[in-house]
Amino acid sequence: MPADLCARLAAAGITEPFPIQRLVIPDALAGRDVSGRAPTGSGKTLAFGLPLVHGLRRASRRRPTALVLAPTRELAEQIATELRPFVRARGHAVVSVYGGVGYGPQRKALDAGAALVVACPGRLEDLMQTGLVTLDDVEHVVIDEADRMADMGFLPAVRRILAATAPTRQVLLFSATFDTAVATLAADLQRAPVRHETGAQGPDMAAADHVFWQVDRTERAATTARAIQAVGSTIVFCRTRHGADRLAKQLVRLGVSAAPIHGGRSQPQRDRALRAFADGQVQALVATDVAARGVHVDGVAAVVHFDPPADASTYVHRSGRTARAGATGVVVSLVEPTEMGAARDLCRHIGIEATIAPANLGDLERRRPVGHQPAPASAPRAAGTARRHVHNARSSAGTRTRGTVTSFHERRGYGFIDRGTGVDLFVHHSSLRDGQAIAPGQAVEFGVRPGRKGEEAYEVSLVPA
Repeated sequence: MPADLCARLAAAGITEPFPIQRLVIPDALAGRDVSGRAPTGSGKTLAFGLPLVHGLRRASRRRPTALVLAPTRELAEQIATELRPFVRARGHAVVSVYGGVGYGPQRKALDAGAALVVACPGRLEDLMQTGLVTLDDVEHVVIDEADRMADMGFLPAVRRILAATAPTRQVLLFSATFDTAVATLAADLQRAPVRHETGAQGPDMAAADHVFWQVDRTERAATTARAIQAVGSTIVFCRTRHGADRLAKQLVRLGVSAAPIHGGRSQPQRDRALRAFADGQVQALVATDVAARGVHVDGVAAVVHFDPPADASTYVHRSGRTARAGATGVVVSLVEPTEMGAARDLCRHIGIEATIAPANLGDLERRRPVGHQPAPASAPRAAGTARRHVHNARSSAGTRTRGTVTSFHERRGYGFIDRGTGVDLFVHHSSLRDGQAIAPGQAVEFGVRPGRKGEEAYEVSLVPA
C-alpha cells in the first residue's frame, strides 16, 4: 500500500491485514478485476476501499470517477463512513446516495465534484435519469453484497448502471455466496477476474455459541430482556414491522434501552437508531430481516431470534450479525412448544448440535463474549401504572424528575435538559418515550441513570400542559 494510506491505517490502529485484504489488495492495485467471496465482518470494505481510494482522480461537477454499489441504505452509509477519512486524506470527497431522504444534500455533494459515490441502485438511477450525475468518467466500480442485490431484485439495475460507466472500467465484485445469478453477473461484467475466497460459504456458524430455549409465547419479551441484560449489545429479530415496534416498547418497559429498525421508519429514524446502537447508547436493536441486511456493526455480543427464521438461510444471515471479524458471540433462539420439531429440523440442516432446553441465564452469562459487559438495567416502567411526578434534583430507581429542554438536535438525535442543578443532563433520542419529539423550552419528566459519559436522562416524556 502507498505510504500515506499505511500511515492513516496505523493511526487507526490497523497494522495487519485480514485474509481477504491480503488477497485482494495486490490484484486490485494492479488494476485487475476481482471476484471475492468473504463472509460478513471479514474486512472486505477496506479490501476494496483502499485500492479504490488509491485510484481516485479529481472529479468534475456531477462526474464521479469511482462508484460503490450497495443493496441497502444502511450499508451504503457505513461504507461511506469507513472510507471517508482515507478519501479526505487524498483531497477528495465521498457522497452516499440512497432513497428515503431528500435530494438536496446529495445533489450539492455531486455539484461540488465528489470523486467517490457510494450508492443504492434505485436512487442512483433516479439521479442519472434527471441528469444530476453522469457515470462515463467512472473507472473503478465495486459491487458489494451481490447476493443481497440478487435477493432484492437489483441485478437489472446494476447492469444498466454498469453500462453507463467507462468501457475500460475495473470491476470488483464481492458476495457472501456465488450462486448462479451472481456467477452470471460476474461473467458478464468482469474481464478475466481473479477469484479470491476466505472463510466458509456464508457466515461462520462455528464462531458463535448457539442456544435454543423453550419459551412460552407470553414469556418471550421478558426472556429477551433478561438475555440482553446478561450479555450486552444485542440485535433482536422479529418477523414484522409491527412486531419490532411492539417488542422495542416492551423492552423499554422492562428496563432495556431498545430501538426498532425496519422499512416503516424514516431514514433519519433508522440512521439514529443504528448510530445509537453502534455508539452503545442503545442496548438492543430490534430489526426485521429486510432492514438488517445492511446492518454491519462490529462488537455485537448476541443475536436473539425472537420470531423464528423463515428458513435456514435466514437463520444464517441473522446469526452472522454477531461473531464477526474473528470475534465470538452468542445466538439465542426462542422456541415455542409448538415449534420444537421445526427447530430440530433447522439444527440438523445447518449442522448445529444444540439441545432445546428451558432458559438458563447463568449459562448465557458464562457464554458472554470476552470484552462485553452485561447491559445495565434501567428502571422498568410498569404497564398500566400511573407515572410518578417527583420534583427532586436527582432520581433513584422508579422515581421521575422534571426539567426543561435547553436544546435538542433532531438530525444528530441528542440534546440537553436543565434539571435545576446547574449541570445540563444529556438526552438521546432513543430515550424519548414512544418516539415523542421534544424542543427547547418544553417541560419534560424523566428518569436519571448512569451513562457512558456521566448521568443521562431516560424514559423522557412531555409534561402535560
